Amino acid sequence: MKELLKKLVEGKITLEQCETLLKAKNIEEIGDNIKLDLKRKGRTGFPEAIFAESKSNEDLIRIINSHIENLEENLIITRLAINRFETIEKHFSNKKNNFKLDYNKKARILIIRFKNPEKKEYKIGILTAGTSDIPIAEEARVIIEEEGHETIFSYDVGVAGIHRLFPQISKMIEEDVKTIIVCAGMEGTLPSVVAGLVDIPVIGVPTSIGYGVGAGGKVALYAMLQSCAPGIAVVNIDNGFGAGVFALSILNNL
Repeated sequence: MKELLKKLVEGKITLEQCETLLKAKNIEEIGDNIKLDLKRKGRTGFPEAIFAESKSNEDLIRIINSHIENLEENLIITRLAINRFETIEKHFSNKKNNFKLDYNKKARILIIRFKNPEKKEYKIGILTAGTSDIPIAEEARVIIEEEGHETIFSYDVGVAGIHRLFPQISKMIEEDVKTIIVCAGMEGTLPSVVAGLVDIPVIGVPTSIGYGVGAGGKVALYAMLQSCAPGIAVVNIDNGFGAGVFALSILNNL
């Protein structure tokens, strides 16, 4: 940092170059296998989230400890099974903490919470084709609400009973949602139907719900990518987190 500031004072780099280089330096290394990006929100508009599935409980505890030592900001941990949350909860239960552990069982998201989100002005709609798609939708909902935006959601309104869909979309338009996230497995047609009815962006989230040729969500993914309705962006299979962050990116540029 001193070297960069010296170059700035000497006129060897511009203020903008100095800012960019400082952002690049804001990586906290934990041991020899973990790098925590402390300044991601300033650089990308959304803070770093920790993907739990590929990490041990010990790694997660080390990450949490490093985070709370460096920043008093909320930390998001995704895809955390409830039994693993209980282990982490037990670890911190006997300590004096200035944060709370906020866990959403359906979304499998843990938030190390120092403060509640500041309320913001925009709303986002979330729909699921079936009840089985709810965990992925909940992942998106938690991410959006953590940034302070409101969600208007309705679940189990897929094409198998399409009459259920229209009142929900009408409500979302009345609430002035800026985009709609649509989670669907099986044949994955719901995002196309929604995109044919609204004039706002639709984010399709294929889920791994299905069987036979639809097993694993690839049929739903291909159907959304091949949609004849314009205005659809598609994230990866079961990527509720990515859908939530993409929706926030849209709001950040309004």
